[in-house]
Amino acid sequence: MLKVVVARLVRLVGTLFAVTFLTFGMTALLPGDPVNAILGVETVRDPAVIAEIRADLGLDNPFIVRYFSWLGDAFTGDLGKSWITDQQVMETITQRLPVTAELAFLSIILALIFAIPIGVLGAYKQGKWQDNASSAGVQVALSVPNFIVGIFLIWLFAVKLGWLPASNWSRPSTDGIWANLKTAIMPASALAMTQMAIFSRLIRSDMVSTLQENYILAARSKGLSDRFILFRHALRPSSLSVMTIVGINFGALLGGTVIIETLFAIPGVGFRLINAISQRDIIVIQGITVFIATVYVVINTIVDLLYAVVDPRIRRR
Repeated sequence: MLKVVVARLVRLVGTLFAVTFLTFGMTALLPGDPVNAILGVETVRDPAVIAEIRADLGLDNPFIVRYFSWLGDAFTGDLGKSWITDQQVMETITQRLPVTAELAFLSIILALIFAIPIGVLGAYKQGKWQDNASSAGVQVALSVPNFIVGIFLIWLFAVKLGWLPASNWSRPSTDGIWANLKTAIMPASALAMTQMAIFSRLIRSDMVSTLQENYILAARSKGLSDRFILFRHALRPSSLSVMTIVGINFGALLGGTVIIETLFAIPGVGFRLINAISQRDIIVIQGITVFIATVYVVINTIVDLLYAVVDPRIRRR
């Protein structure tokens, strides 16, 4: 097990190094001069002022020098300071990350609440009308983009029924948990739709194979109830694929909530990333991208190590 942990950590470091290099390189290749974004469109272009700003920001240094200087600061937790707002990037992330993390976490919880019974039912009733009906519903859920689901939810629950606010965000620390859930439930549900479809398909597929295992037949021969067999003996070893996708999707949702956060006017990390791109705030773009990639890779490494905890067959191998 120690060798596995060391191998995963080595892979983690190599992946993060590649991500930081590619992120820094791609932002450096963006057309135009970032100094123009800093000065604004109505500022007189004084060559001496432009040269001074470039020197202060280190933009006149070679690429490799700028990269390793930025990487050294990033390893200490310093992701730089916004050229537009003069705010530390890490401070921006820590202020907005709880909002995006709550959306991602709540959407995955909602997706699993519906995906587990749908997937288990489809595997247990394989080939029957229950399986066909759930498969048709899953196919529809996969086909509809999450922003379309978000627009429909706004029209139904905010415009027609008036039950929920169409936009804005309430923080649980200041406005209370109930007010926070009222602003979070619609965007989280829009994000959960596709996740639910993916999770239920994986659970059904894996459980169909698991139900053919010899130990399942032995459990049935002992007279154990179908519910006990499905949820106690079959669901756990059938959850490895779902664990992988949950880890991948959670990391991806931290940066993939851009459209939903924009649609619902939610002050999350994705919404700030869109603003940074429109303002050409390269330092913020680099910092948020690397932070999201780091969380993504770390989560997937943890998921790999949790396999042995969930499935005894992997521990024995």
